[in-house]
Amino acid sequence: MTASKLLSAISIALLAAAGAAHAETYDGVHQLTSAASRADVASQAVVAAHSANPYATGANAGPAPVFVSTANRAAIRAEAVAAAHSADPYADGASSGVAPVVASSVDRAAVRAAARAAAHGDNLPL
Repeated sequence: MTASKLLSAISIALLAAAGAAHAETYDGVHQLTSAASRADVASQAVVAAHSANPYATGANAGPAPVFVSTANRAAIRAEAVAAAHSADPYADGASSGVAPVVASSVDRAAVRAAARAAAHGDNLPL
């Protein structure tokens, strides 16, 4: 056996011995001690079973609480109607309405003549 194999075998044996020295001891099953009697625990369980779930979310949470508002119903309705009839500030593209007319300084006939010349393969004046 070579020295390196002997050295590695000794080191593994020492690690195993060190690990065994730090192992936990088993004390067995601990006895259950409680200050509450069975009847007290049973009555608390019945109360908990019939009360609402404090951790429920979504559909299991029950009916939503009713909010009491101080706003005037007619005023809110009038604001909603005004907002519905006004332009959509978030619209873009086809839903944004009619595009504004932009005045141009280019002659329409000149643009048309240039388009015809390009379609026929003529050289465009630069």
